[in-house]
Amino acid sequence: MNQPVLDALIPVVLLIAVGFVSGRLGFIKASAVKDLSNLVFLVLTPALLFRTMGTVKVQQLDFRPVAIYFVAAGLIFAAILALRGLNRRAAVLALASTFSNTLMIGVPLVGLAYGQAGLVVLFTLVSVHALVLLTSATLVLEFAVAREAAGARPPGLRQLLGTAAKAARGAVIHPVPLPILAGLLFAQTGLTLPAVVDKPLQLLGSAFSPLALVLVGVTLASTAIGPHFKGALALATVKNVVHPLLLAGIAWALGLSGLTLLVMVVTASLPIGANVFLFSQRYQVAEDLVTASVTVSSLLGLFTVSAVMALLTAFPHVTAG
Repeated sequence: MNQPVLDALIPVVLLIAVGFVSGRLGFIKASAVKDLSNLVFLVLTPALLFRTMGTVKVQQLDFRPVAIYFVAAGLIFAAILALRGLNRRAAVLALASTFSNTLMIGVPLVGLAYGQAGLVVLFTLVSVHALVLLTSATLVLEFAVAREAAGARPPGLRQLLGTAAKAARGAVIHPVPLPILAGLLFAQTGLTLPAVVDKPLQLLGSAFSPLALVLVGVTLASTAIGPHFKGALALATVKNVVHPLLLAGIAWALGLSGLTLLVMVVTASLPIGANVFLFSQRYQVAEDLVTASVTVSSLLGLFTVSAVMALLTAFPHVTAG
């Protein structure tokens, strides 16, 4: 593994380890995890996203790589539904196989490895990542729930449209897409934030990465994998290995290269995001398996993300551009 990859991953691993040890020793209680998560997602995340996107012009953004990313994710999502059936469990497992931990691990990792330019590429994806994947999963889940309630009869068109509208609204009014969209709108005005506002946002945003990574470690310390290891490893393998390989193949075939290719493939290789667990809780399906899968995927990610970054760096003729 070359030096840039090591420089990017070692701080991430050490911060996760600090959280893990703190959780094991009881410095951070399991009961505090929810409050810390709220702090990260509801306070630090919006500050970081708004400030980063608040200087980006829309014409600078390239959504073609984002479309390629969702082609790969959509193929995996559809394949799992085809294999497991159109039901709640299949939808949650399909989401687990495609939904990356773009914030807690992706933002600090991409920032360390590829700098501000890499973050702009990542945030372009993040701006629609939750909107597309969570809305898709919500629609499938609500469809499955409605079909179960109706005795296997599919819901009517009006019910489906209502579900779609509700899901889309919930995905936009969210602490991730909303500040990104707000930041982009602000950037188009040509205005700049006064220092008295920008400085607190900068301080809040700089606290995001270390606290988020420590929180990942604390969560790992309090999660029991138990008898679900085999299923969790299978899900983690699809998420951490199959997803980035499929995306890399499609992206390369379509001529994607340079920084956008690097960021998109690394993002696809990231572990399962915590939002998947929230979905399993909400719909009361595969909760233990998803919890174990998030843990196994995070641990496996220490090796698979390293391998993906090293492989991408080893092929400069593909990633140059």
